[in-house]
Amino acid sequence: MALHNDTGKIGEEIAVGYLKKKGFTILNTNWRIEKWEVDIIAEDNEERIFVEVKTRFSEDYGNPADAVTKKKQRYLINAANLYARELNYEGKMRFDVVCVYLERGEKPIVEHIEDAFY
Repeated sequence: MALHNDTGKIGEEIAVGYLKKKGFTILNTNWRIEKWEVDIIAEDNEERIFVEVKTRFSEDYGNPADAVTKKKQRYLINAANLYARELNYEGKMRFDVVCVYLERGEKPIVEHIEDAFY
């Protein structure tokens, strides 16, 4: 597996732990349908949360949240719509971004941006 895939997997595991500690129920990780994938689907206060996780070792390539472009947002919205249709889900949905910073030798830093876009 390529280093960036390992980095992403580590970041997603950290994000899942972080969200659980905040009281979120994790429903799915790496949920896929057709060509769409969502890193984490969680539930909090009867709301489905579609989470995009971005992991970096440093900010040399910019803020990880900036990597969630308009195109990526549309991608996630399409995936969420397919999810809702597939499971006949009609409740509230929101989109969060979790940024994980893996500074070498340091404790990971997690930044959670709730309701990042819609």
